Amino acid sequence: MASTENVHNTHIGGQLRQLHGALLDIVGVMNRPQRDETLIKAAGIPLDRALFPLLVGIERFGPIGVVELADRAGRDYTTVSRQVAKLESLGLVARQAGAADRRVREAVITPKGKVMTDAVDTARDRIGRAIFKTWPAGEIDDLVRLMRKFADAVRVDPAGA
Repeated sequence: MASTENVHNTHIGGQLRQLHGALLDIVGVMNRPQRDETLIKAAGIPLDRALFPLLVGIERFGPIGVVELADRAGRDYTTVSRQVAKLESLGLVARQAGAADRRVREAVITPKGKVMTDAVDTARDRIGRAIFKTWPAGEIDDLVRLMRKFADAVRVDPAGA
């Protein structure tokens, strides 16, 4: 049994390195400012590129506090606070008292903001269809299932970091 486990450990080590490389490639592409510009243009929305990921994050994860939003975006919370205030001044988000802690102000999407994120979703759908046009449906299903499984496992934080 120990020899089988060693073979498995050797194999998974190489696979983890390949997975890490693929994730770095994906994150590198997704973090390019040009990608956000392309998506904003494809969606036909008048929004500053710096505000774009925050608007989408608020729509996906809201109601959400500024600290959590900043953590998700990988930005300083004071910067995010100013940017959320800008989104609020544009009528795209509103702030409300937190459900768990009334002292915390949480951001929520407004109907005007939801119209924008719906346009982004439509543009992302068109771009995604182009990316996956040569993939068999089963492979796309497997990718989605396995990515969700991986994302859920990573969120558990087995390393205790």
